[in-house]
Amino acid sequence: MSRYAQVAFTGNVRRVQEERGSVRAMDRLRDGPVEPDRLGPREAEFIGARDGFYLGTVGEDGWPYIQHRGGPAGFVHVVDEGTLAFAEVRGNRQYITAGNLRGDDRVSLFFMDYAHQARLKVLGRAETREADDYTGLPQRVAEEIGRLGTDGLRERLVLVRVEGLAWNCAKHITPRYSQAELADALQEVAERLAELEAENEELREKLRERS
Repeated sequence: MSRYAQVAFTGNVRRVQEERGSVRAMDRLRDGPVEPDRLGPREAEFIGARDGFYLGTVGEDGWPYIQHRGGPAGFVHVVDEGTLAFAEVRGNRQYITAGNLRGDDRVSLFFMDYAHQARLKVLGRAETREADDYTGLPQRVAEEIGRLGTDGLRERLVLVRVEGLAWNCAKHITPRYSQAELADALQEVAERLAELEAENEELREKLRERS
């Protein structure tokens, strides 16, 4: 996380930390070489299980912009320990994110796991390409993007060179569950209900035989 803190803890941020008494603890997070944070197995597994994330960019007038990106679980691919890749699919055709990236390639990605109250923040620099331009990327990335097709027309390929990353604490994350997560959680309950229904039917049949 040291690079994330070096980027995020600007002069104004550190002044607020000093005012609030957290600057010493935060400075420990900044200690370390000035080099990008790396995606490890934990981050790769977490990102690979997500079916959406929030993407922040900045426009040429300085206003921030946040957009949601979604797809099948695993649609964001960990190319290597310093690179992410995902396909951009045609949406409302406002192209605000795409336009912002022409002027400033810095991005912030926010990956959420509401069910387990976990979140991962990533800072990086984005490169946009034509949708089928996999130059310099492993063959498996092209195959995975093709296999995990998203609904709609793929317009661009986005690569994110990771600069920093940080895990957040679980505070204030309200647990939420997708249909798939609920189905998995309720499967055992459904199976038990089916067993009870079968037992009840057997008992009813015995009662009918006695009457």
